[in-house]
Amino acid sequence: MEVKSTVVKQHSQHLSSDRTWVDLFPSKIRPYLYLARVHNPAGTLLLFYPCAWSVTMACYAHSAPVSTMWTYVGLFLAAAQVFHSAGCVINDMWDKDVDAAVPRTSTRPLASGDVSMFGAFVFLIPQLALGVWLLMQLNEYSLRLGLSSLGLVVLYPAMKRVTNWPQAVLGLCFNWGALLGAASVVGAVDWHVYVPLYIGAANWTIVYDTSYARQDRDEDAKYGVRSTTIIFGDQIRPILAIFSAVVCSLVSYAGYCNGHGWPFFCGVAMGALHLARLLARTDFENKESCDATLLSNAWFGFWVWAGAFADLLLKTQ
Repeated sequence: MEVKSTVVKQHSQHLSSDRTWVDLFPSKIRPYLYLARVHNPAGTLLLFYPCAWSVTMACYAHSAPVSTMWTYVGLFLAAAQVFHSAGCVINDMWDKDVDAAVPRTSTRPLASGDVSMFGAFVFLIPQLALGVWLLMQLNEYSLRLGLSSLGLVVLYPAMKRVTNWPQAVLGLCFNWGALLGAASVVGAVDWHVYVPLYIGAANWTIVYDTSYARQDRDEDAKYGVRSTTIIFGDQIRPILAIFSAVVCSLVSYAGYCNGHGWPFFCGVAMGALHLARLLARTDFENKESCDATLLSNAWFGFWVWAGAFADLLLKTQ
């Protein structure tokens, strides 16, 4: 009981020093909103942008109107928020005990005791139901394709105890939208375009999640949590530089296969410059620096989408 009260006290101190708009809600609701990470847009944006790339590229390839793109981009933005929140709940249910032992994550609602496992499960059900409802707004092919990814979402947290490459598994489930976006627009997937896009996006996840997880390297090693940040060791910067080059190459190849023009490749170039700058400036021995890389990486996603969007606008004029 003494340990639990200490953790709860730390949680209260953390919230008082780092307040967000969630604190405007009643105290009984706040822990659930923090559990769903609705106060932090980073994960939602990282989940959303591969969907937006795919939607916009499909609209470009099939000369769909810009209004069609906005319709699906809006739908996928809502879906990204819902599925990211649900994924955070699932992840925290798996990692409750480990989170409680790690200072950075000990303030999470499940780890601190602010939310019970049963409460988290009950909270998860409507999120999954809403997510499935959003998928049902898509065509039948997209619905089946979207539902086929749920197994990866549930299994990912366990991979941190099975493989040294959990970030690769995360990439496979987190970037399913790179396939689903195009399928939602045209009812099919042009595999020679969207498989490179999907694999490129999955490699991007390895880059940003390895950078982010670096802050927990010592705790992960202590508690048996496997991670690329451990196996990359002191060579993390050059290794992530290689992965970043793979990301940009595969995304560019997908654009080439899709027949894109110069605006798309300018967008990829801007994204590549951002990744290079971020990688050069990140202090991998500083927890705050590693933590900041997650939201900053979303700018890569933005620049790629902006290039695809600009290309679509030029084509439709």
